[in-house]
Amino acid sequence: MSRVLLTGAAGHTASVVLPKLLAHPSAPEVLAFDRVTGTTQHPRLHWRQGDLRDCNWGELLAGVDSVIHLAFVVLSPRLGPERRWRQEMAAINRHGTQRLLVAAAHAQVKTFVYSSSVAAYGAWPDNPRVIREEQPLRPPPGFAYAEDKAAVERLMQQFATANPRMHLSRLRLHAIVGSQAQPLVNAIACAPWGLRLRDPDLLIQCLHEDDAATAILTAWEKRATGSFNIAADDPIPWSQIPRRRQLPISPRQIHWLHQRLRPFTRRLGDPGWLLGLEYPLLVDCSRAKEELAWQPRYSVAEALASLPCGKSA
Repeated sequence: MSRVLLTGAAGHTASVVLPKLLAHPSAPEVLAFDRVTGTTQHPRLHWRQGDLRDCNWGELLAGVDSVIHLAFVVLSPRLGPERRWRQEMAAINRHGTQRLLVAAAHAQVKTFVYSSSVAAYGAWPDNPRVIREEQPLRPPPGFAYAEDKAAVERLMQQFATANPRMHLSRLRLHAIVGSQAQPLVNAIACAPWGLRLRDPDLLIQCLHEDDAATAILTAWEKRATGSFNIAADDPIPWSQIPRRRQLPISPRQIHWLHQRLRPFTRRLGDPGWLLGLEYPLLVDCSRAKEELAWQPRYSVAEALASLPCGKSA
């Protein structure tokens, strides 16, 4: 029986991945790692609490043959000006992952799956209409989440070159929606108001949480290597997302206001993500479909309709 280390095991994405992993035909033993202990209980599930930056990875990785790395600080860990939290966030995401990678190599871990994000590409006016994995990563300045995702990807690419025996994959997931998804993302999808975009027919893409979990487990099961875009099919125009009210304000104007409110609340997320609504961020998932035989069950419209706001719209 294989033994899998699942980091970020008490997080939003892991809440969908973990039940599927425990129900997998290979019946793996799962070592669930997070800063807090989750509520899921199972005879083959063992919880461990810790911090990516200072835990004893040598001890935790004993007997582990694969790692599914979901642990990541999505929202800034504290209030206040950026200088107070940005260094801590980067240390957890970047240095913590580096420590895990080095320890995994020493422990001769065979498979390492990392959940990255299409946000690392950045939504730029000179992007291709549909982005493939060869596109350079250009995270928008000030979007801490995207900056750290891109930095970790570069680290992992260097690590993969130096450790060719490890099957290391990077899944660039689009914005995940679903009942267990990050509340901020669901709130954006369900907002009763819409911003005034330069292009009201800007195409929007996302990913249902069930399809995200399936992609992660498929990459683990197939011992995939390299980078893979993961998103729902059939993007829809911004104007087709049901809204009850249209605000006469642009993403850039909201971004300006957001920067001034951010030191007093974490509910708005970190500065930078709003600028991603100025230009399309569409990805081609052909590589995942061909090499992993992964197919999304939900289209973009179906993923949005699965949310409570979509069902009532």
